Amino acid sequence: MTTPRPEPQPVLPRALGAAVTGAVLATGARAYLSWATHRSDRICRTTDGLCFTGWNLTAVPLVFAVALVVLLVVYKRLGIRPRIAVVPPTLMLAPMPLAAADTAAGWWAVALAGGAWSYSLALAAWDRYRIPALAASAALLLASMAVLYG
Repeated sequence: MTTPRPEPQPVLPRALGAAVTGAVLATGARAYLSWATHRSDRICRTTDGLCFTGWNLTAVPLVFAVALVVLLVVYKRLGIRPRIAVVPPTLMLAPMPLAAADTAAGWWAVALAGGAWSYSLALAAWDRYRIPALAASAALLLASMAVLYG
């Protein structure tokens, strides 16, 4: 007697959920970092030397912490596994394509780059799509390096 195997869940809706999450996180991160920079610039306007505020010291760690928690919760709900192999590259390498998109075209490009980056790395969680997904991630990373350093 064989045990019935559960029907595999479709990959596309889960990967699109990751893309939407990436786009929202990228847009939110850009808005918060812009706000924190503006606030720090206003506070440090009267200072001639180095000026550090709580806003510019905690902005990046706060963005990373919020993004980490959101990605872990959303990827668990979407059933994207193994999260330990998907979430760290999504977070650690994301600043490159997001900075390139912001440099090139502004907030809407940041949202598109965040969505494409999250989509490609989330799609790499499935064996069938691993090679094309990693190739797309590498292409995004190389293109962003060309924009930033070219």
